[in-house]
Amino acid sequence: MEEMYQRPQGFLMAYTRTPEPGVYPSGLAGSVHFAVSRDGKSFEALQHNYGVLFAQADVTKENTLNTKSLKSPCVFPLADGGWGITAVRVTEEGKTDPDSRGKLLVWRTADFMEFTFLGLLPLCGAGNLERIRIRYDRSLGQYAAVWTDEAGCWKSHSTDLQGWCFSEPEPAVWDEEAVAFPSLPHGAILGDVTVIPGELCDRLRVYWGRLFHMDTILPEEMRAASPEQVKAVRAVAVYSDGSTAPKTVDWDTSAVDFSRPGVYEVKGTLRGNPYHFPLTQGTGDPVIVPWEGKYYYLSTSDTTGDIGLYVREADRPEDLFLPDTKLHLILDLDEEKGFLQTFWAPEFHIVGGEPYIFFAVSGKVWGPQCHVMHLKPGGHFTDPDAWETPRRVQKQDGSFLTEDGITLDMTCIKAGGRTYAAWSYRFGMGTPLDTGSMLYIAPLNEEKPWQLAGEPALLSRPLLSWENLETTINNEGPYVFQTKDRVYLAYSAGSANSYTYAVGLLTADPNSDLANPANWKKGLTPVLTYYSVDGEYGPGHNSFFGDKEGNLWIAYHGETDPTSRVRCAGIRRVHFDLQGRPRFDLSAERDVNPALSHVTMRVRVD
Repeated sequence: MEEMYQRPQGFLMAYTRTPEPGVYPSGLAGSVHFAVSRDGKSFEALQHNYGVLFAQADVTKENTLNTKSLKSPCVFPLADGGWGITAVRVTEEGKTDPDSRGKLLVWRTADFMEFTFLGLLPLCGAGNLERIRIRYDRSLGQYAAVWTDEAGCWKSHSTDLQGWCFSEPEPAVWDEEAVAFPSLPHGAILGDVTVIPGELCDRLRVYWGRLFHMDTILPEEMRAASPEQVKAVRAVAVYSDGSTAPKTVDWDTSAVDFSRPGVYEVKGTLRGNPYHFPLTQGTGDPVIVPWEGKYYYLSTSDTTGDIGLYVREADRPEDLFLPDTKLHLILDLDEEKGFLQTFWAPEFHIVGGEPYIFFAVSGKVWGPQCHVMHLKPGGHFTDPDAWETPRRVQKQDGSFLTEDGITLDMTCIKAGGRTYAAWSYRFGMGTPLDTGSMLYIAPLNEEKPWQLAGEPALLSRPLLSWENLETTINNEGPYVFQTKDRVYLAYSAGSANSYTYAVGLLTADPNSDLANPANWKKGLTPVLTYYSVDGEYGPGHNSFFGDKEGNLWIAYHGETDPTSRVRCAGIRRVHFDLQGRPRFDLSAERDVNPALSHVTMRVRVD
């Protein structure tokens, strides 16, 4: 650790924020935020001044959630490398939490990019903690902790932080001087500052910052005998972290005479994001799917007054949102069959080689339940008569998924040669016994996709404070995309039609048993929030689709104003950064910089 102080240094600040109702609520403000500085005076917020580490709720004996927040974060270097992070857990409103008496939230990190939550750990002899500082004394080879509680100020030490073993506390004096910094992030309530390597400081700015297109690489000259050969040349966009992405170029070859040898200059324009938010008004849960040479758009349309399942059809994804694109009603209201309301979150999946739509619907009594609808052999997607009567999803024993709650947002996952279903379940909504919506997963019967092939398992529930803001406790909208070695399950949390709606990420090895929750890793920090892209609020309930050029796109809904409740569809390209991390926050202007979108190239005709 001594070497760290000999290198050009930086500084890392841990802090919370002052809550701002309707702007930045207590569940977000009471989280660990980070900022970095090279001079130790002016600090730049990471993650756009949004929280990184969040307090976890307690599950009560009634299976409800007791939401928590945190304060007084502390950061300190560890003897064996990396850093420890602690915080005092408090109630959601920031008051003393009796459930956390004498205990600390503790995390560990090697680089402030990935974190491991170690738990709510006891501090020997401590009362209701107010603030704490932990430092490592290299000369003594031990950690020294000083804290305050309702009984005064205390100190203790430990030589074994891995076992979290501290000595009996002794009276102490809090002698740390208050430091005034000339530049702090907006709303920051200072927790702690520690020294980090200067190189890490710079890396963190990039890792937690916004990526942007900063350069374009193209061959200066190429040989070509036809326009097609020129049009096949793609550019490479270089981003601020050093990552790259291929870009199709719309070349103008009109100035080239391919029948006459010579060198010609051609101009081109990088093809960027053709989708401009908002794409729709009043629709949520957007899904775009290719099927038999066409693209189809499905969504929840209840707020537009179009009750039922509607679909749009086009030759290209971007044409789905043209003003004259027709809406096709493929499942209408049907009182006899019990299809009357909440036609929610339709998704198209191929299961066992057959096409199906998974969705939720209610009868006279409100209470959406998962259903599956099969497309008849040879049937056309937009023809209502081509779809069989929907079936309500059953468990393996033939009983319904639930008789005492609601089920919705079912999706299909195919990985490792197996098929699974994931969905959201909630009990007691609107009552004191409200569990919040939780994600469940189970193997799916490919021959009868309306039936599970194994027992449901709890995959995730909204324990983290960004998932259960302002009495909204949601884990919903699961949807998968895959790479060669990873399954990514995006889900949404918070209020589905509020500015705080956000997207989280679970990951797993595609060859593992995905029905076992132990094989999934849940990210601690949301990957898409209303801080991600300016002017877009409450992004969530997303899906993914690929285009003919090999790009992966995320479709999502959000609002145009923090007070709006009108959900609008949006689409962005998913970018993989230098660490291989999928990024969902690349706005159109940062994906393709308009100033770098016009390119030239010499074409040699022999």
